[in-house]
Amino acid sequence: MNNEISQVEKTATVVIRKIWDAILDDVFKPGEWLPEVDLAARFKVSRSPIREALQALENEGTVTMEPYKGAIVKPLSPKEALDIAELRLALINLAAKPAHRHLSLADFELAYGLAKQITRSNRAKEHFELNRQFWNIFFGKIDRPILWDMFRRLEDRSIRYVPLILKLFPDPATRPRQRELLIEFYRKGEVDDAVRAFKKIYLEVVHRIIEHLETEEPANSSR
Repeated sequence: MNNEISQVEKTATVVIRKIWDAILDDVFKPGEWLPEVDLAARFKVSRSPIREALQALENEGTVTMEPYKGAIVKPLSPKEALDIAELRLALINLAAKPAHRHLSLADFELAYGLAKQITRSNRAKEHFELNRQFWNIFFGKIDRPILWDMFRRLEDRSIRYVPLILKLFPDPATRPRQRELLIEFYRKGEVDDAVRAFKKIYLEVVHRIIEHLETEEPANSSR
């Protein structure tokens, strides 16, 4: 019995990853229904791990479960985008000075290389994975595991926004460089300036997202 439960949990974890990938690839779009039977057929698994996966995705804020209807990829929201941004910035601010004391020259080089790759990437899945590696360097250097856990949860919740960010900023040459600026100031020991520079550009990105979503909402409601 325990082996069966373990197998369902393991398969559910794989399904979660596949649903994330489909969202990042813009196959499953915000507001789109995810019927259990369709997901089971698509991923070639039974409906038990599908239900487990959808429950976990609802808990993290990626999908919404509606009684008698099923799961839907949670629509993008201006308020949610701002809430995620403000919480991320608060966590970055808490980790900035402790992390700087423990980062090596090799860490700075690795983080800067990842930041440049993120700026150049035109694929949402790659963008997300590189971004997680970038912040793992930052948060991994401090003995504050709860901060990293909370930050990762926010990153998981923001998966739905990554394809939109790449659509709003399609040209890598003019794409916002907040992570690169963070490291450029950071490696010089200018921690407060690094956080300020990151915050300024990051909030410009977030407000662009919010403006887009607020423009979309009236158009959608009039259809």
